Amino acid sequence: MSQPSALTGADNEVAAGERCAMQSVLDTIIWAADEPPVPASDNPIIEALTWGATHFIGLFNASGEALVGLATGILPTLIVLLTFMYAITTWVGEARMTRAVQWSARWAITRYTLMPIIAVIVLTNPMAYSFGIYLPERQKPAFYDSAVSFVHPVTAFFPHANAGEIFVWAGVSAGVLAIAPEKYPLLALLYIGTGIVVIFIRGMVTEWITALLIRRQGLTAVFDEYDREFARASERFVEAKSTKKTGSSVATEGTV
Repeated sequence: MSQPSALTGADNEVAAGERCAMQSVLDTIIWAADEPPVPASDNPIIEALTWGATHFIGLFNASGEALVGLATGILPTLIVLLTFMYAITTWVGEARMTRAVQWSARWAITRYTLMPIIAVIVLTNPMAYSFGIYLPERQKPAFYDSAVSFVHPVTAFFPHANAGEIFVWAGVSAGVLAIAPEKYPLLALLYIGTGIVVIFIRGMVTEWITALLIRRQGLTAVFDEYDREFARASERFVEAKSTKKTGSSVATEGTV
C-alpha cells in the first residue's frame, strides 16, 4: 500500500516543477514588457538600409499619384495645344511661315522679339534654335540667347513650347494660386511681358558683345566673308523661288 503513495508524491513533485517553470516564463514575459524598448542601431549603414526599405514603395506611390495628376491636368492641355499649333502651321503653310521669319530677321527690334517668339511657339524647344539659319553668322549667338531666354516665360500661355520645364512656371504661380487665384492671369501677362523685354535686351547685348569679340580677335575679314556667303545664298534662294513660280505659271498656262 506504500507504492501508490510514493507515485502520488512523485506526481506532485513534477506538477510543482511545471508550475515553477511556467511561473518563471511568466515572470520573464512581464519583466520584458516592463523593460524599455531596445534602441535602434547607431550604424549609419543599417539606418540607411532601414530608411530605404521603409520608403522604397513610397517613391513609386508618389510617382503614380503625380502621373495621374498629369494625365488629368496638363497633358490634355499640351496635346490640344500641339494639335492646334500644327493645324495653324499647316493652314498658314511652310512658305508663308518662312517669309514671316525672314521678314522679322531684318530689324533688331523684331529679330530679338518677334522672331524668337514665333520660333519657340511654332517649333518648340529645342527645335526653335534652327531658325537661326535665316541669320548671318554674327547675329546667330544673339538670336540663340534671346530664344533660349524665352522658353520659360512662354509657358505661361503656351506650355507645349517647353513642356519639359513647365515646373518653372508652376513654381512661380503656385503661391499666387494658393493666395489670390484671381491674380493668376495678371501674373501670366507680367511674366511673358517681362520675358519679351528681357530677350530683347539680351539679344542686343549679346550682338554687341559678339561684334566686340570679332574685332578684338581680328576676325572681321572672316565674318565679312561669312556675310557675303550668306547674301549669295539668299540671292540663290530668291532666284530658285522665282524660277519655281515661273515654271508653275507656264505649266498652268499650258494646261489651259
